Amino acid sequence: MGGMLAGVKVVSLTHYLQGPSCVQFLADLGADVVKVERIGGAYERHWAGAESFVGDESVFFLLAGRNQRSIELDFRAEEGSKVLWRLIENADVLVENFRPGVLDNRGFSYDAVKQRNPGIIYCSLTGYGSTGPGAIKPGQDLLIQSLSGLAMLNGKASDPPTLMGTAVVDQHAAALGALGIVAALFGRNRTGNGSKVDSDLLSAALDLQIEPLNYHLNGTRLYDRSESGISSRFHQAPYGVFRTADSWITLSLCDGPALATAFSDEQFAQWSRGDQFAQREEINRRVAEHMSTKTTAEWEKVFDEVGLWYARVREYDEVEADPQIAANDSILEFDLPRAGRIRVLNHPLRYDGAAPVLRLMPPNVGEHTTEILAELGYSQAEISTLRATGEVGPDRASTPFDRKAAAPANSYTSRKG
Repeated sequence: MGGMLAGVKVVSLTHYLQGPSCVQFLADLGADVVKVERIGGAYERHWAGAESFVGDESVFFLLAGRNQRSIELDFRAEEGSKVLWRLIENADVLVENFRPGVLDNRGFSYDAVKQRNPGIIYCSLTGYGSTGPGAIKPGQDLLIQSLSGLAMLNGKASDPPTLMGTAVVDQHAAALGALGIVAALFGRNRTGNGSKVDSDLLSAALDLQIEPLNYHLNGTRLYDRSESGISSRFHQAPYGVFRTADSWITLSLCDGPALATAFSDEQFAQWSRGDQFAQREEINRRVAEHMSTKTTAEWEKVFDEVGLWYARVREYDEVEADPQIAANDSILEFDLPRAGRIRVLNHPLRYDGAAPVLRLMPPNVGEHTTEILAELGYSQAEISTLRATGEVGPDRASTPFDRKAAAPANSYTSRKG
C-alpha cells in the first residue's frame, strides 16, 4: 500500500462523524485502517442526513468510509474481546470516540492497552475531554456550538443565536485528532514511546474562535451583534452579506476611498479606518442602500474594476460548477459495485500536486472479517466457530447485509455509547 503513512496500522473504534472522519485522513495517507463495527454495522451505515442514500448505501457512511477495511465484531463477548486484543497488540494506533469510561469499563483503557502494547498511540475523540465535570455529558456538534459561544458570533442582533448549518466542530476536532496522531507517531520515531492523544469538540470549538476569543481574553469587549448585518463582532464595516437587486454579495475589508469610487459616494472617503470601527453600523447601512440598486453581475463588474474584496453568494449547484473546484480535484468520483456512481469530497490536501489515491472502496459491513482474522493467525475452523457463536459477523458473501434489519435501536440520546 502506498502513501506517506504506509505501514502504519490503525484500529478504528469509531462511529458517527468525528471519529470516522479522523481515521479517513489517516487512511487516505496510506495507513491500514481496520474499522471495527458492531454486528450489523456501525450507526453511520443506517442513518444519513436528508435521508441521503445511494441505493442502500448511506452517504453519511460513504463520505468517511474509504480506504479502510471492515471487521464485524462483538468485543463485549469473551472471544470477540480476544480478537480485539490481537488487533491492538499488532497496531500502531487506536482511535476511539466512545463516551469517556465506556472502553475503560470494557477492559480497553489506555493503561490496559499500553501495558500490552507500550508503543501504541491511543487517540480518544470526545465531546468535552476525557476528564472533568462535563466529560460524560452528551457531546454533539450543535450543542457544543452553543456552549462554546460560537452561536453568539453569528446573525443579526434581532435574530436568535445563530448556529452553523454544518457539523463544523465535528470536522475540526477530527482534523485535530489526525494531526495529534501524526505528531505522536513522529515523536515515537524519536523516542520509541507511545502516547495518549485527546481531541474534543469543546476544545475544537474554542480553537475555531481563535481570533475573537483571544481578543476577549485580553480585555477587549467585542461589539454587540450587528443589526445591520455585519458578520462578526470585531471587524470594521463593511463586512458581511448584502442584498443586490437580484441576489446577494459578500463584502470584506474594503477601505473608504475604494468604497467611494465603487459607489460614486464621497461620504465614504471622509471615513477613516477608525471610523469604520466606531461608526460601523452607519457605514454598513449606507453600503446596503447602494448595493440594492444594481444586480449582482453589475456590481461584480464594478468591484473587479475597483479591486474590492467580494464574493457572490452561491448555492451548491453553483459551487459544484466552479472551474476552480475541478482544478483542485475537490470531488472524488468512483463506481461502487453495490450502489453505483458515488461522488464525495476528496481529501482536502495535495501532496506534490496530487490528492491521495483511492486504494479501497468504502467496504461493505464486515467485508474483510475473514481476511483480518486470518492475518491475526486464526484458522478457518476458529473463524467458523467465532461466526457460529455470533462473536464475529457472518460470511457476507453468503449472508448479504440487510441495512434495515440490522439497524441499531439506539438513538442520538446515547451518542458515543
